[in-house]
Amino acid sequence: MSVVAVLLTFASGASDVAAFTRLGNVFTSVMTGNLVVFGLSLARGSASLAAHVAVAFAGYVVGVAAATRFGWHYARRRPHAPAGAVPGGDWPPHMTLTLLAELVLFAGVAAGWELTGSAPAGAAQLTILVVASCAMGIQSSAVNQMGLGNVSTTFLTGTLTGLVSSLARPDGNRAGLRRPGVLLGLLAGATLGGVFLAVAAAVVPLLPLAAVASAMLLGSGAVRPRPHHQCEPSPNDAVPEDRG
Repeated sequence: MSVVAVLLTFASGASDVAAFTRLGNVFTSVMTGNLVVFGLSLARGSASLAAHVAVAFAGYVVGVAAATRFGWHYARRRPHAPAGAVPGGDWPPHMTLTLLAELVLFAGVAAGWELTGSAPAGAAQLTILVVASCAMGIQSSAVNQMGLGNVSTTFLTGTLTGLVSSLARPDGNRAGLRRPGVLLGLLAGATLGGVFLAVAAAVVPLLPLAAVASAMLLGSGAVRPRPHHQCEPSPNDAVPEDRG
């Protein structure tokens, strides 16, 4: 499950870089940062910046609400549904559909990005922004339902706080690898997104798309090797005939 979390955080980093540089100087996942930007827009009297923040905020809220509602209805209809066999965590049966919805939204972002020549503006820019933010909202809700404890894949200040607090404890409590893993995943996604913005901007929206697809396949078990079951006896294991 830790690898799934890192992949999803990678998607967040790449998506936020694309949004901040090409979608109006706002974020698709960090709503705290967007509130700060909204305050800046009020101070500057920038209606455009305020509108972009509002669109990103609305998309994110809709994504969280929709994914949460879907998970709640699924849990009510199948309260005893078996969990997936994900090492180190549970994979709720509806999680694949939840991340598939995020994947479809990111595919729409990639299509819009391509149609606008990697430089969306006006209504197209706002449309791509709201779709990407909705995808991030879905992801945030999905991660909450995965039972990863205090680890998030979108807002990571709490994750950083937990990591430092764990390392600073005098009792030597181990921090584990998940928290530093998602922080590095965010950095990797943002870095790679920035690199591709400079050399091949058309590729940027494909980064979160590929990361979410990989997380969905890995979490659902579609790409994990099945355990080997010896169905037929090996010739070396044959029982010798009773010649007595």
